[in-house]
Amino acid sequence: MALHVMDEANRCLQCKVPQCQKGCPINTNIPMVIKLLKENKLNDAGRMLFENNPLTTVCSLVCNHENQCEGHCVLGRKGAPVHFSSIENYISTTYANQMTAGPKPSNGMRVAIIGSGPAGITIAIILARYGYQVTIFEGKDKIGGVLRYGIPEFRLPKSVLDDIEYRHLTLKGIKIRPNTLIGSAITIEDLFRDGYKSIFVGTGVWKPNSLHIKGETLGNVHFGINYLNNPDSYRLGDNVIVIGAGNAAMDVARTAIRKGVKKLTCFSITKKVAASEYEFSYAQLEGVDFEFNKRPVEIVDDGVIFCDVIENEDGSFTDVEGTKTLYKADSTIISISQGPQNRLVNNTEGLKANRRGLLEADETGHTSRPGIFASGDVVNGARTVVEAVAHSKIVAESMHQYMQAHKDD
Repeated sequence: MALHVMDEANRCLQCKVPQCQKGCPINTNIPMVIKLLKENKLNDAGRMLFENNPLTTVCSLVCNHENQCEGHCVLGRKGAPVHFSSIENYISTTYANQMTAGPKPSNGMRVAIIGSGPAGITIAIILARYGYQVTIFEGKDKIGGVLRYGIPEFRLPKSVLDDIEYRHLTLKGIKIRPNTLIGSAITIEDLFRDGYKSIFVGTGVWKPNSLHIKGETLGNVHFGINYLNNPDSYRLGDNVIVIGAGNAAMDVARTAIRKGVKKLTCFSITKKVAASEYEFSYAQLEGVDFEFNKRPVEIVDDGVIFCDVIENEDGSFTDVEGTKTLYKADSTIISISQGPQNRLVNNTEGLKANRRGLLEADETGHTSRPGIFASGDVVNGARTVVEAVAHSKIVAESMHQYMQAHKDD
């Protein structure tokens, strides 16, 4: 592993205008990180990675590198780009063992973090660095949000998240309350009553989008985000249809194959998949079949009825008459993205959401109610991990400025 990493590091041209850094949503100083590694300053490189991106170990595994850092590498124009993902993973996981420092001295102010996905973890870590007393309220039994319950183990090992919980949260004095839904027994008003100076909402998007077609309530029909939450609780049979062809659908398909499904077909309404080329190629390699320009019409006990469609120039679709066909399957999984739950909004006075149920927040995370901030998927809809981290860094600084301005209130 180390030899491979150094081989990749030695290929870096140390460009004066690094396109790789421009392609990174969080602006990682890739040339400097590689330079430090080559100078045997691994700890300095690791420190730089973590200070810029608290979830660098995660991003090294799940980022869409082909369209970001590696996709912008000038060496990739005529050959293979420098595989910074491997370099980042090696440095970050090795340096993580050195991160044993305890919490910063308290500044006396409490912060509540609702949700422990990428946005919530990032906000918690940054504010803990300032000395805030941070408590994370997580509705499930473990931290991670979509990282733990929406990304398969083969892409992101749970041990990586356990390490983040210990080194970044527990060691830093961040309190965690698992199995605690805000908006139920505990409300936003209760948090303000108990002295939390500001509140961050990063509850993600866990409500599956539905097709609104006949047969969607049948017993052998499931939603992709629910399946990824706990795939071992499902008995899908040998032949499975996945409706959807984005990255989440690829995760569903590849997980089901690993759990023993013999035949799996993903159906896309468009003429190509929405997933990244990387994820698409791995799904094909692992035996997933694909059908394109098919629209589901009805789900029945023994499969799904699709009709062919023509994709118009304006992005709409026209059904082709006489093409309705039953594709047989033991189970059907619908994976066409998801939206937010609305419990928190419905139970919090003055907190506004748009028609899609997403929280309304400005570029720095301020919501319609003073003291409440939000970022991540609950504001922007389902996005990438690194995008959530990048935006949350801005929001964390906004929260810090707000609390400093109101510390005497």
